[in-house]
Amino acid sequence: WRPGFYPDGLQPTEFLGFYAARFDTVELNSTGYRLPSADQFRRWADAVPDGFEFSVKLALTRLDRVTTFLERAQALGDRLGPVRIVYEGPRDDGVLSFVEGSVPDGTRLAWDFRHETWDGVAGVVRVGDRDAEPFRYLRLREPPYRDDELEAIAATLRSPTYVYVRHEDEPTAPAIAERLLALL
Repeated sequence: WRPGFYPDGLQPTEFLGFYAARFDTVELNSTGYRLPSADQFRRWADAVPDGFEFSVKLALTRLDRVTTFLERAQALGDRLGPVRIVYEGPRDDGVLSFVEGSVPDGTRLAWDFRHETWDGVAGVVRVGDRDAEPFRYLRLREPPYRDDELEAIAATLRSPTYVYVRHEDEPTAPAIAERLLALL
């Protein structure tokens, strides 16, 4: 995204701070592929201003990794936003119960179910559900978005809603996010 979003000359170590001065949340998709150390989570938290939140991705493939993941993510402190749990398997209420029972108090979960047998599950925040409570978690995955599309999205949003735009090689995601913010 340099140039285009990040100014020429800005060092990669300065990217997060630059980003956090313009937006109030970021989705850490990389945590779904490799679990960072608690120290790395703390460094991220220290690099952003008060009020900024990180949404972290947990790719749920093994239940024995849930506790370790959540313990490390807690190092973000008050900068921990929702935990997006990606689950590919068919509906298993035992998995849901285990994870829900494993999270520390105050941890917000957004379930990203990938199997159709989860359709209709109630009582959880589902990614993409604009009526979810107590918060909404939306991922805009088909950029670019026209202004009329963004206006329609903005008209349906209510607080708190976390919105993340698909990361492209070109700096379209921050431009879309800035346009959406301007419409709110």
